[in-house]
Amino acid sequence: MLACRVLFPVPVLCSGHRTINLDKLAKSQIARWLSKKTSPQQETPMLLHHQFIDIAKRFGKKLAMHDFSTDRKLTYSRALIACFILCRFFSRLDKGFIGIMIPTSAGCILCKIAVLMSGRIPVMINYSTGAEQNAGYAQRKCDFKTIITSKALLEKIECPHVAGMIYIEDIMASITTAMKVRAAITAALPAALLKKLVHGGQEDDTAVILFTSGSEKDPKAVQLTHKNILSNIASVSPIFDFRSDDVFMCTLPFFHVFGLTVNLWLPIYHGMTMLTYANPLDFKKVCTIVRDHKATFLVGTPSFFWGYLRKSERGDFDTLRIALTGADKCPEALREGFKTKHNITVYEGYGATECSPVISTNTPEFNRPGSVGKPIPGIQIRIENYETGEECALGEDGRILVKGDSVMKGYFNDFEQTSLHIRRGWYDSGDMGNLDEDGYLWHVGRLKRFVKIGGEMVSLVKIEDVLEKFLPADSYCCVVEIPDAIKGARIVAVVTTPLNEKTVLKQMARQLPAIALPKIFLVWETLPKMGSGKIDFRTISEMAREQLTRKGIA
Repeated sequence: MLACRVLFPVPVLCSGHRTINLDKLAKSQIARWLSKKTSPQQETPMLLHHQFIDIAKRFGKKLAMHDFSTDRKLTYSRALIACFILCRFFSRLDKGFIGIMIPTSAGCILCKIAVLMSGRIPVMINYSTGAEQNAGYAQRKCDFKTIITSKALLEKIECPHVAGMIYIEDIMASITTAMKVRAAITAALPAALLKKLVHGGQEDDTAVILFTSGSEKDPKAVQLTHKNILSNIASVSPIFDFRSDDVFMCTLPFFHVFGLTVNLWLPIYHGMTMLTYANPLDFKKVCTIVRDHKATFLVGTPSFFWGYLRKSERGDFDTLRIALTGADKCPEALREGFKTKHNITVYEGYGATECSPVISTNTPEFNRPGSVGKPIPGIQIRIENYETGEECALGEDGRILVKGDSVMKGYFNDFEQTSLHIRRGWYDSGDMGNLDEDGYLWHVGRLKRFVKIGGEMVSLVKIEDVLEKFLPADSYCCVVEIPDAIKGARIVAVVTTPLNEKTVLKQMARQLPAIALPKIFLVWETLPKMGSGKIDFRTISEMAREQLTRKGIA
C-alpha cells in the first residue's frame, strides 16, 4: 500500500552544478504574500488547510504521521514541506475537483491537504470494491477528469487505468532538488504568511466531496464544508477531552466520513500523532501497533472490533483512553467481550455522512449501553412521526431529524435529493429512533429497514437484535425482506453459522410477534460488507433473492 515518500534532508543548497539563491527565493515568497495581503480589519475564516499550517508551525518537530504500510515517519515540519511541494504540482492541474483514490496513509493525508491548499476540491473515491466503476461514477457525477492514485494500489486491487488518472509515484519521481529547497524555504516562513500563499476562501466553501455508502441505492455526492467538519470536531473534542498528546490509531478509509473526520482532521486539529495502516482487516497487526506505539484512541465498525477482540492479547489495549464504534449497531456481546478480556468500555456513537459525521455518542461521563448516546454539543435532534410529521413523545419511535453546523451543504448537482432530505433547516436522516427521558438517543434502524406485514410496521433491526442473542460467539446475522405477492413481504434471516431453526424460532417467539419471525434461514460463510466495514444490505438482499429464486422459493 502507498505511503508518501516525500522524506528528504532540507535545506539543500545546490542542484547539480547550479547554485540556488536562497535569499532570492525567500524574497519572492514574501513578495507573493504582500501582493495577496488583505486589510487588517478583514477576519480570516477558519479553513482546514489553514488549521494544518498553524498546527505544523506549532508542533514542527513532533511526529505527525507514522505510516506502518511502509514504516515511514514524518514530523509536522516535513509534512508541511511535502504539502507545499504537492500544492505546487496540483496548482498546475485543472481548477475545480480532483479525485483522490489512495489508501489510508501519510500519502493520502498529504494529498488531501495539498489539494485544498491549491484551491481545488478533493473528491474521495472508494477503492475497496468496484474501484474502476466508482472512479468513473465520480467523474461523471461531479464532472471532472483528474484522479490522483497509486500504481501499487491499482495493481493490488486489479483495477485498470481509468482515463484521467495521475500516479503519485510519477509525481514523486518528478520532484527536483530545487522544488524541495523552494518548499523548505517557504515552510520556514511564519504561519500568517503561509496562509496568504495558499488558497483562501470562506468557511462555507466545499472542503470535500464524499459519496454515501450505496448500501441501499446509488451513492449521492455529499458536499461538506470547512465549517461542517471543523464544527463537528469542536463539538466532540471537549466531551472526549482530546488533547495534543493523544495518539490516534488510524485504519479507517478516508473515502468514508468516519475515517476522514475522526482519523484525519481531528488529530491534525489538535496536533496529535497519527499511526496509519492501510488494512483494517489485518487485525493482529493493528493490535500490535496499538500496543507497541501506545495508541490512546481507536475507532472502527463493529465488524473490525470483533476482529481486534479475537486477535488481541491481554495488555494490547492498555494505553487506550477511548475505544469507539459506529456505522453499525454494536452488539452487547462485543461490549462484554472487550470488558472481560481488556477491561475496556467500548462506546457507541451514531452519525451520517451528511452530518460530518457525529450526531450523538456515548462518552465516559454519559454512557448508556444499547443507546447511541446523547447528541453532541451544537446538534439538535427532533423525532418526527413518519406519517403525520408531528413531534414524537419521549420513547416513541419516529424519523430522526438533525439540525446544526455539521449538517452538509447539500448533495452536489442534485437539488431534488437535497430538498427531500433538508427541510426548514432539518436534515432527515432516513433513520428511525427515539429519545428517552434522559436525552439518550436510541437508534432502531433505517426507515427502509422497516417492512409492513399485515398492516404492521416490523423492524428488521429489532429482529436481528433478538436473533443474535441465540447465535454462537463471533457469528453474524442479517435480516432482509423478500417481496411476497400475497403478504407483501417475507422475512429472511441470513446467518454465518448453522443453527437449529425450530429451537431458535421458539426462543425468538418469546420476544417477537409471530409476523416478525423469520420464515426462511440462509447460511452463508460470510456477509458482504462495504469498504468501511458496514453490512451491505443491498447486496445481501439481491443475493438472497437470487438464491431463493434458484430454489424456486421466491
